[in-house]
Amino acid sequence: MRSIWNGAISFGLVSIPIKLVNATESHSISFRQIHLADGGRVRYRKVCELDGEEVPAAEIGKGYEEADGSIVPITEDDLAQLPLATARTIEIMSFVPAEEIDPLQMDAAYYLAANGATAAKPYTLLREALKRSRKVAIAKYALRGRERLGMLRVVGDVIAMHGLLWPDEIREPEGVAPEASVSVREAELDLADALMATLGDVELGSLKDEYREAVEELIASKAGGAFEPPSEAAVEPAGGQVIDLMAALEKSVRAAKASRGEGEAAGAAAEGAAEVTPIRRKRAASASASAPKAVGGKKSTAASAKKTAAAASKKTTTAKSTSKATASGKAGGTKSTSAAAKKAAAGSKKAATPRKRTSA
Repeated sequence: MRSIWNGAISFGLVSIPIKLVNATESHSISFRQIHLADGGRVRYRKVCELDGEEVPAAEIGKGYEEADGSIVPITEDDLAQLPLATARTIEIMSFVPAEEIDPLQMDAAYYLAANGATAAKPYTLLREALKRSRKVAIAKYALRGRERLGMLRVVGDVIAMHGLLWPDEIREPEGVAPEASVSVREAELDLADALMATLGDVELGSLKDEYREAVEELIASKAGGAFEPPSEAAVEPAGGQVIDLMAALEKSVRAAKASRGEGEAAGAAAEGAAEVTPIRRKRAASASASAPKAVGGKKSTAASAKKTAAAASKKTTTAKSTSKATASGKAGGTKSTSAAAKKAAAGSKKAATPRKRTSA
């Protein structure tokens, strides 16, 4: 990585030659201004207000504007003659616990690299001292024409420096907090804690700039001639007053759990529990209902056995009576047959006897 500043760390009487390297980089996409009519590039030109001519970079200097609008020229030689002890030195002033630094003061971040073989030993000494003390170093340094405040801390095996804003550069938050008096219930705090616990576990390395990726895809599709307007994403209307804070918190907790897959597992578990309980009740009910049926079944079986035995006895009795009747019928039939024969014979005799005619 290319260094942007060379100097030394002043650690008491110890001097550590170092190089300053940018620890961060911007991935934001920059656009050029163009003329909409023909797509021509629109450039900024530095023009002198007095003569109206464009001024090259070599002829541009610095100046301070007074309240009345007059300009006081300031040259690089003027600045170089100032008694600035931190012109090429990062001067450590004290060591403090890291929690004493207000994050509002954090500015740009840099890596401090040891400059040369002779700097390796003192560099390592300072790094290990910071590790063991679990503190950060507060220092002054000069960069880009002004003196700045910095914080040195250990990141892995290197020393990093965060530029800090001066205390008087932090504005007081006047008129920012809600003016109305608001009370928060314990139940609302519990739901807020549950939501924080659900959203708190996130791997920072997995976060990415999705908008930048969408812009890159848009540029690539337009450059390739295969541009299709993206479908509008459904965006819920913002604004409005939250009527039920508890309901909103509960819904947020459920949505957060569902996005992590916890809601489905919990829902499945709850659904399974809801299914198991009725099944057990049904089995108990069926068991209790089947017991009387079983007893009733035994009674009905005994009754049917008795009915069957009675029917069998009736059939036996009927069969006996039928056989007696048949036997008596046969005997009676013989006697009746003989009587009928006698009557027939008598009738035939009467028919054979001629009737006497009466005379008038």
